[in-house]
Amino acid sequence: MKTPLHIPSPWVVRFAPLVRRDGPVLDLACGNGRHLRHFAGLGHPVVGVDIDVRGLADLEGREGIEIVLADLEGGPWPFGLRRFSAIIVTNYLHRPLLPALIDAVEPGGLLLYETFAEGNERFGRPSSPAYLLKSGELLDAVAGKLQVLAFEQGEVSSPKAAVVQRLAAIDAADPRPLPAG
Repeated sequence: MKTPLHIPSPWVVRFAPLVRRDGPVLDLACGNGRHLRHFAGLGHPVVGVDIDVRGLADLEGREGIEIVLADLEGGPWPFGLRRFSAIIVTNYLHRPLLPALIDAVEPGGLLLYETFAEGNERFGRPSSPAYLLKSGELLDAVAGKLQVLAFEQGEVSSPKAAVVQRLAAIDAADPRPLPAG
């Protein structure tokens, strides 16, 4: 049985079918690896990166799962020119990484981003502007680089009351037609 810490975001699950079959998936600032686990279960090779990987100890050494210990805010981008079929970011914001994330999406690949936005301070943490997206900030970050499939901004009640932004965007170089719906 999955614990609440391992339940993937419905936003990520919604767009998971668009990820290229067997394409590599990066779970950035992955924590306990709920999205890494989800995509591994779908047959994707997965990479999880975080400053603390203790929550992934049970996955160490499993085929198709790469765990990277890295300080994403204090060190260099740990993936060089490597590209991914999907990059998943939830409940994390470090603005200087946005260009590297966009560049690491392979042609036809997806960026799925979901994190807190301005207004969340009335619900608790995070409340610092450093960790809250400004209105439309994710849209601005991908403008002219990725094609936006879906964007949401506003209050949510689940899994807890918060103000969030959610973005699903595909590399504009994708020659495939986009699915309806």
